[in-house]
Amino acid sequence: MSDDAAPWLVVGLGNPGPEYAGNRHNIGFMVADLLAGRIGGRFKAHKARAQVVEGRIGPPGPANRRIVLAKPMSFMNLSGGPVTALRDFYKVPVEKIVAIHDELDIDYPTLRLKLGGGDNGHNGLRSMTKAMGPDYHRVRCGIGRPPGRMQVADFVLKDFSSTERKELDWFVDRSADAVECLILDGLERAQSTYNS
Repeated sequence: MSDDAAPWLVVGLGNPGPEYAGNRHNIGFMVADLLAGRIGGRFKAHKARAQVVEGRIGPPGPANRRIVLAKPMSFMNLSGGPVTALRDFYKVPVEKIVAIHDELDIDYPTLRLKLGGGDNGHNGLRSMTKAMGPDYHRVRCGIGRPPGRMQVADFVLKDFSSTERKELDWFVDRSADAVECLILDGLERAQSTYNS
């Protein structure tokens, strides 16, 4: 299969289980869920320890793109295993992999897209980079820094505040738009449209 024929692998990072569903750390799952709804798919268990949905985005015809949406079920700090297994299963080149994740160094609700780079202390990215190198796309959903002396681990594993929740649907929707733009129109267009 040529690289052109390979699907895009879009990975929402998060932790499995209802107790984590509303956490800041799970915004990647939230965006993946919205994208699944847009393509009319439902997540199903995959042998790669992930839930996946296969579908297409974009206008009907040759301009649309095959995508595989994935939510690793391994917990955040072990995301690299399921993502690598899915990459191998679907024969996806690393530059067609997109990780959607929370980002402490960007204010809420700000988006930034980039290709490659470090993990910035993010355990999900660290695990992915260790498994397959850094050259995948990132859709970085800003959650800001913890207030006062709150530990980072406590902050990311807390639900969005009531104030933040007022903008959360909009932010998740915008993040999903950015993923679609990245895949259909390329990184530069997506950055100029969505990087704020």
